[in-house]
Amino acid sequence: MGEAEARRRCRQRGVGEVDKFPAEGRLPDIDAIIVGAGPAGLACAATMQAVGLKATVLEKADGVGAVWRRHYDRLHLHTDRNHSGLPGMPMPNAFPTYPSREHLVQYLETYAARFDIRPVFNTTVSRIRRDGAQWCLDADRGTTSASVVVVATGIADAPYRPSWPGSELYRGAVVHSSDYRNPAPYAGKRVLVVGFGNSGGEIALDLANAAVNVALAVRSPVQILPRELLGLPILTWAIFYRRLPARMVDLINAPILRLAVGRIESLGSRRAAKGPRQMVEEDGRVPLIDIGTLARIRDGSIRVRGGIDRFATDGVIFDDGSSEAFDAIILATGFRPDLRQLIPDVEGIFDRHGMPLVTGEAIVPGLYFCGQITSPTGQLREIGIEAQRIARSGMPRHR
Repeated sequence: MGEAEARRRCRQRGVGEVDKFPAEGRLPDIDAIIVGAGPAGLACAATMQAVGLKATVLEKADGVGAVWRRHYDRLHLHTDRNHSGLPGMPMPNAFPTYPSREHLVQYLETYAARFDIRPVFNTTVSRIRRDGAQWCLDADRGTTSASVVVVATGIADAPYRPSWPGSELYRGAVVHSSDYRNPAPYAGKRVLVVGFGNSGGEIALDLANAAVNVALAVRSPVQILPRELLGLPILTWAIFYRRLPARMVDLINAPILRLAVGRIESLGSRRAAKGPRQMVEEDGRVPLIDIGTLARIRDGSIRVRGGIDRFATDGVIFDDGSSEAFDAIILATGFRPDLRQLIPDVEGIFDRHGMPLVTGEAIVPGLYFCGQITSPTGQLREIGIEAQRIARSGMPRHR
C-alpha cells in the first residue's frame, strides 16, 4: 500500500471512529486512553500495541498532527530525519535531511495507518480526575474512564501572548507566531517580530527573503547553534554528549561554537551566560538553530532591536527609549501550556508553570505524560524513548 493510500484510509477510518465514544462509562476492551493524536499520542498507541496492550486515542481536532498542520508554511524540522522517526517506522529515505512540515504531517498520517491507530476525533477532553482505581475523562461528548491515561497534548498548543503598556492604542495588526503562515500578507509593510527563538528567527528570515522590511525585538540574552557542526547535524553532537553534565558539555563545546557562529555581540545581541544545554535543561528554553537568520542580520536585511517598553499608536517604544513605526507585529513568544486546568485535583504532579514533573513514567499510578518537556536531544526522538518506556512499564497491572 502506497503512502497516499495509507493516509487516505487513515482519514476515512478516523471519521467513523467518532461514533465509538460512549455517552457514559468505559470504552470497551481497552487498557489505556491517550489524550492527543500528535507524535506523542501516536507513538504511545503504537508502542502499547507492540506489547499487546489496547489503547484508544482521543483528539480534539479532526486529524492527526493537528498542531503541525497549523505551523507556518516554510517550517522544517531542526532535527534530522534519521533522529526524528517514531518507534517502529523510520522516516522515509526519500524525505530531505530536515523534513518539512508537510513531510511530517504525511509521516504521521502514514504512521497511524501503518499501525491501525484509529483516533476518536473531534473530542475535547476538559478534565481528568481520579475515581478509585479509575481515571475519569470529562469530554464535550460525554464521560469515559480507564485505569490508565496518557496525556500527550504536546508543548505547542497554548500560545503565550504577553501584553505591554499601550497595547490597546496600537492601530496595527498583532498576531502570534502560531497564526503566521507566509510573507504574502506583509508585502510592502514594516514588520516587527518579537522573540529570538526558532520561530522568531525563522519567521524573520522568511520575511526578509521576501524583501519585507523586518526587525527583531530581542530582550533577553541568547544562544545560537549552527544546524550542522563539522558536517554532522547538531543533534548528533547533543546525543553523543547526552550522558555528560550540562555544564561540562557547554564548556567543551563553547570554543568551537563561537567559531561556527561568530560574534553575536556585534549583531546587537547578547550571549546568554548559560550554555545551550543548560538553557534547555534548566529553563526549558531552546537555543536558536541558525538556518540563515544570522546571514540576513549581517547583511542588514533583518534589523535587531532591543526589548519593548511600551506600544504607541503606530509602533513601539523600545527599552532604550527609541521608537519605530510598524504596520504589523508578530509575537514569536512561545507557548505556555498549563496542564493544571486539565488535571486540577491531583497534587504534586506539576511544577509552578503547570508542566509535569515527570514524563515517560507513571507520575502517580495509572497516569502518564509523554512529550511534554523540552529535550536537548530532539523532541521527536525523546517522544519515542518515552513512549517505549511507558509501554514497558507494566501497565497490565492496572487492568
